[in-house]
Amino acid sequence: MTDRAALSTAFLARAGWGDAARAKLAGDASFRKYDRLTRGAHSAVLMDAPPPQEDIRPFVRIARHLDGLGYSAPRILAEDGEHGFLLLEDLGDDLFARLISNGQDATPLYEATIDFLLDLHRHPAPAGIAPYDKPRLIDEVDLFTDWYLPALTGRETPESQRNAFRMLWAILAPEVDVAPRVLVLRDFHAENLLWLPQRKGAAKIGLLDFQDAVAGHRAYDLVSLLEDARRDVDPALAEAMLQRYIAGSGADDQQFRRAYAILGAQRNLRIIGIFTRLWKRDGKPHYQNFMPRMWGLVERDLAHPALTDLRHWLDAIVPQELRRKPLPGL
Repeated sequence: MTDRAALSTAFLARAGWGDAARAKLAGDASFRKYDRLTRGAHSAVLMDAPPPQEDIRPFVRIARHLDGLGYSAPRILAEDGEHGFLLLEDLGDDLFARLISNGQDATPLYEATIDFLLDLHRHPAPAGIAPYDKPRLIDEVDLFTDWYLPALTGRETPESQRNAFRMLWAILAPEVDVAPRVLVLRDFHAENLLWLPQRKGAAKIGLLDFQDAVAGHRAYDLVSLLEDARRDVDPALAEAMLQRYIAGSGADDQQFRRAYAILGAQRNLRIIGIFTRLWKRDGKPHYQNFMPRMWGLVERDLAHPALTDLRHWLDAIVPQELRRKPLPGL
């Protein structure tokens, strides 16, 4: 038995789940792993988040905040912060992505999710949470020039190109670094949302993978949901949900759509960088299968007039014909 396995066995014994059967659940792009535990008619989920690569404290903090507001984050049944283990409420297997791929109508799922966001955004972000501000927005989108461009060209990004890219974002970022900031869950998409129709109101939406939450613009999670990196969202559905949020929030339509496009471009270019890093650094090339969708989303965002200068820069550095080709070495 490895040290990590021994630690998890001891943790489960202390939590009263030492005799439970264990089955692996799908992991994600992080170092975290998940097991489903079953003991008779009862079940729970073990999160294994090994330090120092992972820190369970942000997850715990946000989970308790969401639970306190009446939302369906997994309840924490036991925790070992020193060794990075959590025992969580099992919210089931009805992920949006799975239900939709099996033929369930996506519209009521997305409508309920928009209503959840409208409700969540009526509450202030928890005190002390990191702001999703101009410096962070720019630092994150640097992943595009740090990882994608070198993989494309076979050389480090020239400082002149990097500086020009950062200057563009220095102009755009203040438009979405505005008050009031709301709780932004960030990885808010169909593979991290569960359908719990037996619950009422906003609690019908089961929430996963929110440990990277920040305080930021209310359009961000809408972008995460409707410009999904891993699955296509019907453009008509996305537009209907965008209208539903704008109507429900009372936001100015033009201003909100402008922020939505800026955040969409920032998020999608950042993810292109992340998917490249997962291949080049972490040996996970399958994320490159999402690249055609990612570039399609970027091009949709770039259609907004607010992003004209960014569009011109990208057209010069990564012409359309290169965006449609796999990166060299794949």
